[in-house]
Amino acid sequence: MNAKWLIALALLLGSPVHNAQDAWTVLSAEQQRVLSRFADSWADMPAERRERLALGAERWAAMSPDQRRAASQRFDQWRSLTDDRRALIRERYEIYRSLPPNEQQRIRENFRRWNQLNRDRRQQLRDRWRQMTPEQRQQIRDRIRDNRQRNRPRSRPND
Repeated sequence: MNAKWLIALALLLGSPVHNAQDAWTVLSAEQQRVLSRFADSWADMPAERRERLALGAERWAAMSPDQRRAASQRFDQWRSLTDDRRALIRERYEIYRSLPPNEQQRIRENFRRWNQLNRDRRQQLRDRWRQMTPEQRQQIRDRIRDNRQRNRPRSRPND
């Protein structure tokens, strides 16, 4: 075969269009089943989106029926949110991801403690917060920030 044809064939086989079409056949049967509604548009999707969907389908396949039900409920909740609310959540998530690991851990721990409270207690705390004036809320935020700074380990100068 002529060198020009080999180069053309290599470029064709390495082209995104060819790889996108082949990407569907590379998926497992379970991933294809979960993602079947995307089969016709799979080749037209950006590679990043295909990867996210494929990983999601892989996680879905590994879930128990109870985990799938819970994930479906969370997804339904997500879809029911307004675009503005979803944008706010994405923005807060990006802020969270930019935090140092110890701050992320503190937030996860606070979230875990919050979820351990019974529903009535959480509602009482929400109601109490809503009844506060903006000044009272700010005082609480300031106290929390001050406590956090006091409890932060101090760095020692180099010996």
